[in-house]
Amino acid sequence: METRNPRKEKTGIVVSNKMNKSIVVEVQRKIKHAKYGKFIKRSSKFMAHDETNQCNMGDLVRIMETRPLSKNKCWRLIEIVERAK
Repeated sequence: METRNPRKEKTGIVVSNKMNKSIVVEVQRKIKHAKYGKFIKRSSKFMAHDETNQCNMGDLVRIMETRPLSKNKCWRLIEIVERAK
């Protein structure tokens, strides 16, 4: 029996939940500048599938890579780590 490869997981903040069953998650990371050594913030946005429309703006969520669900959506919601205040 073959085992599946581990899926990529990311943690980020929901910046949009206006779509039906979809959210946009912004993931921040820090990279080191090649010449000056200073750490710079970089961010990426991922569209994720939210089956039950349970996420709100500002929630901290965990998403996992999945098969393509639409043109831009290939991530799905695993859990809400922390609700927005």
